[in-house]
Amino acid sequence: MSGSGDSGAPPPAKRASKYGSLENRAAEILASNKDVSAPPAPGAKEVMKLDNFAAAREQELLAEVELKRKIRLTPVSTDDKEVRRQLREYGEPITLFGEGPAERRVRLREILALRPDDLKFKKPALPGGKTEGVSTVNDAAQIQGKTWYHEGPAALKTMRLWIAEYSLPRAEQRLKHQRKLREEQDALTSYRAKLQEQQGTIRTLANSHSQVGDPRPLSHCTFSPNGETIGTASWSGMCKLWRASDCEEVRSLRGHDMMVSCIEFHPHATVSMPDTAYGCIATSDHNGVVNLWSLTSDKPSASLPGHDCRVAKLAFHPSGRFLATCVFDNSWRLWDLNHQEELLFQEGHSKPVYDIAFQCDGSVAATVSLDCFGRVWDLRTGRCIMILDGHQKPVYSIDFSPNGYEMATGSEDNTIKIWDLRSRKSIYTVPAHTNIVTRVKFEPNRGHYIASSSFDNTVRVWSHPNWTPLITLEGHEGKVTCVDISRTSANLVSSSFDRTFKLWCPE
Repeated sequence: MSGSGDSGAPPPAKRASKYGSLENRAAEILASNKDVSAPPAPGAKEVMKLDNFAAAREQELLAEVELKRKIRLTPVSTDDKEVRRQLREYGEPITLFGEGPAERRVRLREILALRPDDLKFKKPALPGGKTEGVSTVNDAAQIQGKTWYHEGPAALKTMRLWIAEYSLPRAEQRLKHQRKLREEQDALTSYRAKLQEQQGTIRTLANSHSQVGDPRPLSHCTFSPNGETIGTASWSGMCKLWRASDCEEVRSLRGHDMMVSCIEFHPHATVSMPDTAYGCIATSDHNGVVNLWSLTSDKPSASLPGHDCRVAKLAFHPSGRFLATCVFDNSWRLWDLNHQEELLFQEGHSKPVYDIAFQCDGSVAATVSLDCFGRVWDLRTGRCIMILDGHQKPVYSIDFSPNGYEMATGSEDNTIKIWDLRSRKSIYTVPAHTNIVTRVKFEPNRGHYIASSSFDNTVRVWSHPNWTPLITLEGHEGKVTCVDISRTSANLVSSSFDRTFKLWCPE
């Protein structure tokens, strides 16, 4: 009698159990398949195809990186007119819709990088079979990585010699004084005592006067060399002079139709220079107008032509003979005030130049720009001797210390960086403010401290050489645009978007 499980089907075969090591079993399988030519596994060709695709993709990425490197290292002039001229010579459109000078330079750099090596730095033939520019790769290698310079007039050489003769005795005197401080204990003790006394005085600063300077925001403020007059500039186009003792208006200077960006006193004005002489004051505006003024007239005595766009800042050479202008065409200029002649048109920055400062000897100038870099220029040779590379955002202000080798820069990254000209590097970073640093200023006599202004509505004072905060001056209701320190006292003046300037005096 069959059970319920009988259905006529054979019972399932039991799996044979094998014992032993895995290595022995693998050897048996290999021996049994030794003479059997197994067909390729499905998908093997696909694997090879994927490997070839990855290798090709890797080659493409390497080629792309190499091309970007070539583009980055290709030298291109910062002069927009020169860029347009080269584009025209290469048969390319000189401008595209919505394209600015920076984008145009990038396009020219890409065009040059993609050209064959024998033509990259060779300009097309002109009518008549003549060629211009660099014709060999070796010449191109010499150009690559160098700053672009403009050929100046014959008077430029005379200026450089004059500056060398003016600066060398001053440098010798400054170095002699610094050696004395280092070698003589009494001189060093006296210096440290004055340092502590002056920094102690700064800690007592308070708001002495507050004055509405104009119906529109004030863009700049400065003390006269004798400390008795304050100059202010505003967005209304008006510049005004005020008595420092009581902040009462002395004179209004009418000569600008656009927002005034800067006002500066001649280094000898109110001291040894006649008040009637032109050039006691210099002002600039957003239209590129630069005016020179006497202290007795409300009309400009002279103007410096040739600026086609905004002039951000001005600075007098320590000798008073030359005036530097920072222009938004990515250049800065140097003018001879005796002849009202432009001696130097200097490029080097890729974006507008915003501020300039002269070393106390008069041999060196430093510029900062919206390209996040600064440059130090030797006026005796015309060479760029140092690049200030460290800020992450545009740099708006620079100033030299009276010791001649330290510089301070203020940036949109909210920091102040201290630079050493001797070691050619940044030696300290001050986390100064919580917003854009608009102005940095060394104490003009000994450099015992620096003052900084910011869009965080404050002015702050920092000790030197420790860079610790001494005091924060609060009182402005708007962004602070500028700060200056008197040469004859510990007084400070600041200007703001709140249309006022404030005088800060020790209590």
